[in-house]
Order: sequence, then structure tokens, then C-alpha cells
Amino acid sequence: MAGLLLAAGGGRRLGGRPKALLDHRGRPLVEHAARALRDGGCHPVHIVLGAAAAAVRERAELAAYGLSENPDWARGMGSSLRVGLAALADSGADAVVVSLVDQPGIGAAAVARVVAAYEGRASLASAAYDGRRGHPVLFGADRWADIAAGAEGDRGARGYLQRYADALTLVECSDIAEPYDIDTPEDLHRLE
Repeated sequence: MAGLLLAAGGGRRLGGRPKALLDHRGRPLVEHAARALRDGGCHPVHIVLGAAAAAVRERAELAAYGLSENPDWARGMGSSLRVGLAALADSGADAVVVSLVDQPGIGAAAVARVVAAYEGRASLASAAYDGRRGHPVLFGADRWADIAAGAEGDRGARGYLQRYADALTLVECSDIAEPYDIDTPEDLHRLE
């Protein structure tokens, strides 16, 4: 079970502060998000960087993870999802758990719960919060090509998940995680 962390965004609504480099408990946010995937049962863990990629590589301790750079990061999450799935194509993984760098309230326990929903290469599962779909999301490897083909803009795989809603297993995680995003300066108080 691979892990894929999308960490390429430039933090436009944060005044151009890349989310991967936001301080959380004394370390860059990207380290915490990658560790949640690893500790939740994902191996290998791959991180897609973009905005300020050189600074992220310099400041964050990421030697244990695979790294890719998305040159089109400004086009949105869909392009980062495509880069990440392509990087994992030859990994031998039967599935991937996708997580976002800007959700520090989602930790290893939620990842592990979603990993436990794996049923094969056609698996499709998502964390749910009070019944609403959220991250992390599990995609069986048989689905990667179709997901990548439709991943556009900031919608990522949302269209795919809507189209295959009947096949999607929702994994309730509201008792162990909080799905808030760090998107605006007002959200920064959530980081410790």
C-alpha cells in the first residue's frame, strides 16, 4: 500500500506561503503529513512538491520518502495527482492512499483505518466525516489510469469519485481525525 502526499501548492490564499513549509510543532508541515502516511501503514510514501520545491527539500527531512516535482503545480491538485500516480506506477503497489499536506488534523489513525478498507486492486475507499467524503482516499491500482486521465485543476479526483460513488466505501473517521484545511491566514491558529 503506497502513500501519496500532495504538497505542491503555493499557498495563494496564505499570501504565497507554501503550505509544505508551514511550521507545525517545530517542523515543516510536510514532515508531519508524510509521517502520518508512513505510520498509518503506507510504504513507499511518495511526495509531490511544486512551489518552493528547493526550499522544501532544504528545510524538511524527507530522505525516507520518494520525491517528485510537479512543474505545473500552479494548475492545481489534479496535475500533482497525475505526477504522483505516474511516479508510483512501477512501484508494485496494489493501491495508494492519497493525502493532502494542508490537513494536520488527519493523522496516522485515519490513514490506518482507510488502509484497512483495502479489498484488492479495484478498491475505492475514502475517509468520511459525519458521513461526508474527505481525505485520505484509497485508490486501487486498477483505477489509477482513469483517475489520472480525469484529474484536472483543483478538483483532483473529485469527478472520478462522484462518477463511481456506488463503488466507494466510506470509512468513518470523525472520531479520530479532524478534516480542516489550512487555507487562509485565519486558519493558521490551528497549527501548534
